[in-house]
This record gives sequence, structure tokens and C-alpha cells, in this order.
Amino acid sequence: MRRIDGDRRRQDLADAVSEHRPRLLPWTTGDGKSCLLITDSTGGYVSRLADEMEAAQLALAEEVLKEAHEVLGDSLSTYTNVRYAGIRLADCLADVLRVAESRGLRLPEPDAGEGGGGGAPALSAEALG
Repeated sequence: MRRIDGDRRRQDLADAVSEHRPRLLPWTTGDGKSCLLITDSTGGYVSRLADEMEAAQLALAEEVLKEAHEVLGDSLSTYTNVRYAGIRLADCLADVLRVAESRGLRLPEPDAGEGGGGGAPALSAEALG
């Protein structure tokens, strides 16, 4: 069996089932694989649960970042405290990156006339001052 990359697999799944892209959920399976949800635009229970979990993950990341700043700003912090802060930051960063990827995948495709070839958003001269 030929293995295809994750984006291609997600797109194939979306094309096969509906016009909507699968949603990358903010959790993984027991063995670390991505969980995807296909739903209509109105969502449902699992979509609401995922929204709540994403919000909780982002709030926790803010809290952990604040605590890490305190630990790293204290020159008397022990190695154990600094290591623990680093581990928590890494865990939160993984969660935040998954949320960002999930939300990015749900953004509508830009029209060909909007901003060119799909790179960074174009800024107007007024925006640059």
C-alpha cells in the first residue's frame, strides 16, 4: 500500500465525503495519530467539544507562559523548576501548533484575484504608512 502525505490524505477524504474539509481535532489517538472530523458547516457536539478544548488549551498555554517567565526571571530557580517549565512549555507549544494548524486548514481558499499566488497577504501602501 502506497503511503500519501497527511495533507493529500485529508483533501482526498474531504473530496470523497463532502465539500467541507475535515477538521483536525485538538487531540490525538492513543498512539499519537491525528483525529479528523467531517461535519457540515453547522457543526455538532464533537465540533463544540473541540472548540471548548482548543479554548482551554490556549488558556492553559497563556498560564504556563506566565509561570515560565516567572521561573526563568528568577535567578534562584532550581534546575528542576526550569526543566519542568520547559517541559510544560513544549507540551503547550505542541497544543497551540495543532490548534493553529486546525484553524488554518479551515480557512477558505483565497480567490485567484485576491493577493496573487497564495503567498503572504499583500499590504496596501496605506497600511505601510
